[in-house]
Amino acid sequence: MKRTIALFLVSAVLSASALVGAALGDTGSVTEPQASKGALVALGKTGLGTVLVDARGRTLYLFEKDKRRRSGCYGGCAAYWPPLLSAAKPRPGKGVRASLLGVTRRTDGKRQVTYAGHPLYTFVGDTRAGQTTGEGLTDFGAGWYVLAPSGRAIKASDSSGGADGNDGGYGG
Repeated sequence: MKRTIALFLVSAVLSASALVGAALGDTGSVTEPQASKGALVALGKTGLGTVLVDARGRTLYLFEKDKRRRSGCYGGCAAYWPPLLSAAKPRPGKGVRASLLGVTRRTDGKRQVTYAGHPLYTFVGDTRAGQTTGEGLTDFGAGWYVLAPSGRAIKASDSSGGADGNDGGYGG
């Protein structure tokens, strides 16, 4: 009986830790200490070419409304376009230029990862690695674009099959 209770408590603590980590933007495993590791920015292959991705392979986006390295995406916007957060210095993956990585403070004090001065975001419509369903959307008053390793936006042409310019209809 004591063993069953102990296993239940350990399971409950691990589940709570995972939920708290997910809420805070932690993409690491619950069993690995992540406090000293910054968010990973890596490269991934998509229909739009090689783009920046997070540790889980999800595409990273810039928001054209952001100005002077500051995010313009809060509230409902951040619910659809979660910012890439990092408590420690972000880490570059192979092919990512460390000199272009940085952080900016959000209004809540959290540190958002930047690349070439652009605050980085994922998109809730991308449910697996390699997807770019947020490319070209104009939710929340400006355009959303994936980033090349150079830090420049990749803007798919209307004839490109990589992204539907209005997929999902989020925000506005």
